[in-house]
Amino acid sequence: MSNSKKTIQNNSRRNFLYQSSLASLGLVFMGKNALAANSFFLANPSSKIKGVQIGAITYSFRSMPGSAEQLIQYCKEAGISAVELMGDPAEAYAGSPAGAMPKMTREEYMKTMEERNAKARAWRETASMDKFVELRKLFNDAGITIYAYKPDAALGVKSTDGEIDYAMRAAKALGATSVNVEIPTNADHSKRLGEFGLKHKVYVGYHAHLQATDTAWDLALSQSPYNAINLDCGHYIAAGGANTTASLLAFIEKNHDRISSMHIKDRKNKVNGSKNMPWGEGDTPLKEILTLLKTKKYKIPASIELEYDIPAGSDAVKETKKCFEYAKAILEG
Repeated sequence: MSNSKKTIQNNSRRNFLYQSSLASLGLVFMGKNALAANSFFLANPSSKIKGVQIGAITYSFRSMPGSAEQLIQYCKEAGISAVELMGDPAEAYAGSPAGAMPKMTREEYMKTMEERNAKARAWRETASMDKFVELRKLFNDAGITIYAYKPDAALGVKSTDGEIDYAMRAAKALGATSVNVEIPTNADHSKRLGEFGLKHKVYVGYHAHLQATDTAWDLALSQSPYNAINLDCGHYIAAGGANTTASLLAFIEKNHDRISSMHIKDRKNKVNGSKNMPWGEGDTPLKEILTLLKTKKYKIPASIELEYDIPAGSDAVKETKKCFEYAKAILEG
């Protein structure tokens, strides 16, 4: 056999072995771009487990410096590939004159909210979406999608039409399908937000704390097909009364097509003090909730919201990762 034929055979054999090894890893696709994309996936694993999208609200990292770039790094370290993005870091990235939110408690945050809103109001009404599109790419390039946006400050009862319009456009620019906001006590306001949601085809997920009941969202849901539920399962259980494990699971089943996203945390029920606890130590039926999402194939993102006290020697990233691993073990069990 000639040397040229031997060379061709050897090259063919090496190429076959190479292609076979790639195929065994699921990496043989058409073209270099597909190979690069799949290599990227292996380096940035998804937090969608058995069809259930486990994500995190970036509020979970409030105890740490919170620039957009830092939030991305926290998510990667915690294994999170999808988020509900809070408004402050997004607006800071986009150039809001209010600037980045310094580290503070929730009580301090609420006290400074109005002052910050006044600074940002005119900016919101004229803000370009270019930086929000850029921010979406920054997250996406890191393997992280944004499914919900929570610009509370732009969706309040005192917000101008221009601010609400801005919030909807920003959500779309970020790739989010919903904006989340505390459920209004003013029925006219939920109607107003629902009309903007319809206009932009963006869902408005209403979040409840201890006022959560099985009927708390009824009025808002009746006002617009784009009014939805941002269900916090921990708050629901902590409210007590008629709110039980059975009623929560029934509520999810009944309203699954109107729940745009949910928050998952472990809280004690009212009888036991309603305290936020490390996962597995409270009364929120986390296993039953996640199993229901998996079994019924409900496409409801489940956002980790870290609210229990961070133990000494740990931090928000490590604790968020623990929560994710806890959820993952349930879904893979």
